[in-house]
Amino acid sequence: MSEGQRLFIGGAWVEPGGGHYPVTDPAAEETVGWAPEATREQAQAACAAAREAFGPWSRTPPEERAAVLDRAADHIRAHLVPYTDLARAETGATTGTARAMQVGVAAARFRRYARVEPAEWAIPPQINEAGPMGKAGVMGALAVRQPVGVVTCVTSYNNPWANPAGKVAPALAMGNTVVVKPAPQDPLSVYRMAEALQAAGAPPGVVNVVSGREVAVGEATVASPDVDMVSFTGSTAVGRRIAEVCGRGMKRQLMELGGKGAAIVFEDADLGSAVAGIGTTFSFYSGQICTAPTRVLVQRAVYDALVSALAAYAGRLKVGKPSEPDTVVGPVISAEHRDRVESYVELARKEGATVVTGGERPPLDHGFYVSPALLADCTNDMRAVREEIFGPVVSVVPFDDEEEAVALANDSDYGLIDYVWSGDVARAFRVARRLRAGGVGVNTVGRNMEAPFGGFKSSGVGRDVGVYALHAYSEVQAIVWPG
Repeated sequence: MSEGQRLFIGGAWVEPGGGHYPVTDPAAEETVGWAPEATREQAQAACAAAREAFGPWSRTPPEERAAVLDRAADHIRAHLVPYTDLARAETGATTGTARAMQVGVAAARFRRYARVEPAEWAIPPQINEAGPMGKAGVMGALAVRQPVGVVTCVTSYNNPWANPAGKVAPALAMGNTVVVKPAPQDPLSVYRMAEALQAAGAPPGVVNVVSGREVAVGEATVASPDVDMVSFTGSTAVGRRIAEVCGRGMKRQLMELGGKGAAIVFEDADLGSAVAGIGTTFSFYSGQICTAPTRVLVQRAVYDALVSALAAYAGRLKVGKPSEPDTVVGPVISAEHRDRVESYVELARKEGATVVTGGERPPLDHGFYVSPALLADCTNDMRAVREEIFGPVVSVVPFDDEEEAVALANDSDYGLIDYVWSGDVARAFRVARRLRAGGVGVNTVGRNMEAPFGGFKSSGVGRDVGVYALHAYSEVQAIVWPG
């Protein structure tokens, strides 16, 4: 594993002014590498380097920018095994998840934005409009997309490959330059991504990476006058603080924040499908994912059956070392986060919920593990039901009819991804349209990677993924001339 990692600023590998700090494997509780601690001045230097590189990069023909992204995807695929090993060691993700959903998705995202179709750039021109001040005449007009400028990308700890790739690839494709501030828990993978882009021919300053545990590092990359936009994935609380700074500087924001996904299960639903989908909260990143269906609303006629089926499902999942091929549930990211997840399970018990299964530490010698926890007899006003836990915990709340289900689902500060299971497809789509969420899965927890992604309410601002990411990292400019 990487030891004594350096910062990446202006195309050079720079010794960190703040020294190094250990990166811990959450499964083995061992140091797997040493991450660089940037100073505020180094963070500002990274922003300045991105500003200097912006002009030439933004004028680089799109096909040449695409070629860099294409070669970066090739580089990542060629190093799939060591990159997977690093991702697993940093995050505690299982080998399959680290390979397919982290490193594999990152390569796919670079490839996707290297294949931008001309139609994805297109904006319908508005022509033949009345002349200025209402005078007679015809004005020609053309709407074009321009890059925003320098983008600070602040990324989350749960996916140090796919998440930054989902920001960096479309930003670079549109002609922006970037400064990436990775999560302090697992930044080493992001430096490998920078290596891939450097090997692919990204000019100096187009991509910069500065890490650190100190708040000042992130604040410097957000507040810098050289930065035009901030793309952030993380907690709603941190997102609010970033938004305040962006507001003072009139910076564009793209925010993917917290979630507390409601999963509505009607009595005519395929319970097997619903259980398998809801069960991903236990297994996928050990529940450390904002899109997880953690708040399950079940029609009373099938409430007991669903609770029993979910308990049985959770009991079959192997909790263990991420490197073992049959492991389904790995550790959470840190001892502090394990304690936080456990505290919510205990809080739910005190609030009157029944802990049907899980919530305890499994009998393993090392690692920050929490057994998949199922909370029944819940009400929508419990803190464990309302607040984002970000762990392998599912709460179940009963409802009587469609109106109550919609009301309960919408009674949340969050609105990222909700879910509906019903044998009546017309009802499922009717309910989906009434949910205040950025996305709704109907009889699935699957994602369409071209569909817009983002949240309502405290779950975020803006949309990305697919063509929507190209829109997010660009400004629309109107060019007008006499007709």
